[in-house]
Amino acid sequence: MPKQSAVERAATAAERFGDSVDVVDQAAAALFGINRTDLRLLGVVTVGGPQSAGTLAAAVGLSPAATTEAVQRLVARGLLARDTDPGDRRRAVITVVAGCAERLDRVYGPIRDSGVALLERYTEAELGVIADFLERGREQQLAEAARIRDDVAGLRAAVPRPGC
Repeated sequence: MPKQSAVERAATAAERFGDSVDVVDQAAAALFGINRTDLRLLGVVTVGGPQSAGTLAAAVGLSPAATTEAVQRLVARGLLARDTDPGDRRRAVITVVAGCAERLDRVYGPIRDSGVALLERYTEAELGVIADFLERGREQQLAEAARIRDDVAGLRAAVPRPGC
């Protein structure tokens, strides 16, 4: 296969993989009765452990006010808790409620396990290439998000309205 065809195949596969992750997250958000932003916050606290609202806001790229609103929605749904920081009683930390962590594991655990099983099919060298692509791809995606945020005015002017 010519290199250009291989590049196009890989690019298409990466795009479709990203789309499939979105489909899974949409299904999970619907299951929990929350929106995708709230699911992202829930995921960050699940993976990162207890953290302040400010740390959480920075991790997901939301304003402190938007983060506070989202945390309040998730606390009201019984998915997150706002606790006192044991190291500084004046500070609050956001934690995942135990039952929620178990439900998240029931949703995402099988995905993680089947993903690991899929990766076990590859050689160590192939896994290195896959990891390199994913790490560089993540960096690229985050840089593109920053570019879009930084050039909001210019991009808005370039996007025709209405209809797009």
